[in-house]
Amino acid sequence: MDFDGDAILFLLALGPASAVGFYWAIYRHYRNTDKSHAYEHETAVDVLALTGVEADRKVDEVRATRSPRIQGDNVGEHRQRVQSM
Repeated sequence: MDFDGDAILFLLALGPASAVGFYWAIYRHYRNTDKSHAYEHETAVDVLALTGVEADRKVDEVRATRSPRIQGDNVGEHRQRVQSM
C-alpha cells in the first residue's frame, strides 16, 4: 500500500481531532451547558413562619450514648427493610 505525504498527515491529524470532538460531545452531554437553569430567578420559594405548633412536643432525650446500635433497628432484616413496589 502506497500513501502519499498528504494522506499520512490527514490520518495523523484525524486521531487528535476525533479525540477533541469526542471530549466536547461528552462534556456537552453531561454538563448540559446549553440547558442551564437559573435557580434564583426561575424558582419560586415560599418561606413560612418558623413557629412551633402545639403538636410539636419533646418525646425523648438521649445523652452520652455508648451503645453502637440503635434500639429497634432492622439492619439484619433485609427483606423487611426493602419492599418491592
